[in-house]
Amino acid sequence: MKFKRLKFDFKDKRGSITDIFYKKNIQHVAIISSKPNVRRGDHYHKKTTQWMYITKGSLEYWYKPLRSKKKAKKKLLKVGDLVETPPYEMHALKIGKYGNEFIVFTVGKRGGKDYENDTYRFSPSLIK
Repeated sequence: MKFKRLKFDFKDKRGSITDIFYKKNIQHVAIISSKPNVRRGDHYHKKTTQWMYITKGSLEYWYKPLRSKKKAKKKLLKVGDLVETPPYEMHALKIGKYGNEFIVFTVGKRGGKDYENDTYRFSPSLIK
């Protein structure tokens, strides 16, 4: 997991511009809205890398490498946060009490009819 709080790249009296990516070959983009207190994820990908950019609300991002014996770690993500999920990283999301929205940017199969082609579910959940 790589975490980044995005900052303005340009700002003037009209507003601001924040670059999320520069020179990345993104293959799929989706907006995901979640109701309060739900769980998402509980899977990993073998080939796909994805980034989540939080636009509304918050979530707990739980993660650990696939074959790690260590306990999962947790990071609280809020509006403006960007997290990168590499291949073979188990991840689970616990949505905050007000719901949330985030944009997912993907390199690899993750959209349309390919949505589940590189998704490997696991149990039990990483969320405690």
